[in-house]
Amino acid sequence: MSMTSKLAGFRPPLVAASALAAVAVLGGSAYASTTGTAGSGLDSPALTKAAAVSATSAPAPHVHLRLKPSSPALATCFPHAAANVRVDLTTDDVGKDTFTIRAHGLKPRTDFTVFLLEKSGAPFGAAEYIGDITTNRWGRAYNQFHLIVEEAFAFNNATHTRTDLNSIGVWFADPKDDDGCLGKNSPVTGFDGDGSAGVQMMNSGPTKLP
Repeated sequence: MSMTSKLAGFRPPLVAASALAAVAVLGGSAYASTTGTAGSGLDSPALTKAAAVSATSAPAPHVHLRLKPSSPALATCFPHAAANVRVDLTTDDVGKDTFTIRAHGLKPRTDFTVFLLEKSGAPFGAAEYIGDITTNRWGRAYNQFHLIVEEAFAFNNATHTRTDLNSIGVWFADPKDDDGCLGKNSPVTGFDGDGSAGVQMMNSGPTKLP
């Protein structure tokens, strides 16, 4: 065999490797194109279903209430005190609502208790203790509670009477914390877990929860 024939049948390793790489790239492109069309295309069943769900879903209904000082004396001591409450009404969907409270203008670094009430003002009637808020050094506080709010009620099985809890009240958790405003002889109430609290600081007034 001549030298020319031998060279004609010889392929340098670099050329062979380049050819294999080209085949691999082409094969990968074909595979990606095929799987993309079947599983993640714009007209795929999965994306079509997700788009339909997104288009039909709506935000949960909600209600807003504003809490203000419970007495003229407290309003004088804390002229900027207020709290905004938002309740996302999701009990029918997830078995509970979301109660979000943001307060400002309160006594700094102070604990307060939060209640759902039969009546916003004294004598308040039936009450449900739902949580606490604590103010920072600027008198601001935030918390979020997960519970049934829209259908909250108290039931007396002895008398078979049901009382809806459609109002909101906030109390000084420590009876000493209202002394600076009301004096050392201010009332001690039971609106805290330890049975000893100060007076009601804020309430929702005539506005009712649904």
